Amino acid sequence: MNAPVDSPEIGREITAAGYRTNLHDHGKGGFPLMMIHGSGPGVTAWANWRLVIPELAKHRRVIAPDMLGFGYSERPEDQVYNRERWVKHANGVLDELGLEQVDLVGNSFGGGLALALAIEHPQRVRRLVLMGSVGVSFSITKGLDEVWGYQPSLDAMRRLMDVFAFNKGLLTDELAEMRYQASVRPGFQESFAAMFPAPRQRWVDGLASNEDDIRALQHETLIIHGREDEVIPLDASYKLAELIDRAQLHVFGRCGHWTQIEHADRFARLVNDFLNEADQAAAGDK
Repeated sequence: MNAPVDSPEIGREITAAGYRTNLHDHGKGGFPLMMIHGSGPGVTAWANWRLVIPELAKHRRVIAPDMLGFGYSERPEDQVYNRERWVKHANGVLDELGLEQVDLVGNSFGGGLALALAIEHPQRVRRLVLMGSVGVSFSITKGLDEVWGYQPSLDAMRRLMDVFAFNKGLLTDELAEMRYQASVRPGFQESFAAMFPAPRQRWVDGLASNEDDIRALQHETLIIHGREDEVIPLDASYKLAELIDRAQLHVFGRCGHWTQIEHADRFARLVNDFLNEADQAAAGDK
């Protein structure tokens, strides 16, 4: 996958579950944290997490892969994408890096994958963070249908930016142009269009885990959502908080789907505090 010269979106290349994978790996010590990005057009791990990785990496090793078919990771020739394949890819990242257990953060689509990975491989996850997450079934929103149905144009990207963010001050012409150009890089739209074709309700349901399996989770879980989110309904996080026994829910007011961008400092502090509890408990056991 050809990338812009010196692009911060390029990390290092590993092979995970048999696929070339672009991976960001920051921070020297501390318990490892893997972050799984969302599913917007042209998305990469760096675009999703760039504002919070530096702060989180002060305290722990932060790993953020471009998931299969996204960004600068490999695109399967068969163009078959589903929750099982993505979870296998995420698990393969851990295998390749020799990480037996991580804390796991998932954003939106990535939250559905993080939840499924914790269910399928509970021993590999210490604590779980779900942000604006799918993972339960809900009626697809107009916003999500527009995101997954994106057809490249600058006007279409401007409309999506308006859906994503509550703070319209973030929505500059420069940002829209940058995200549009990202969405039309060679191979990006082709793979994105193959992931979520209409009717798109089936992909919401396909990313959802069985409710009995969710109830069985024993992980301490932090659930984060923007009150004004037009992409994933706040009710989805209420449902997750109801199902997961050891869950806590934090709702940001005046915030859309971009919690980690619109409230980057607060998001990083909240996640650090949540994970520090586990660090302190582990230190006390020694």
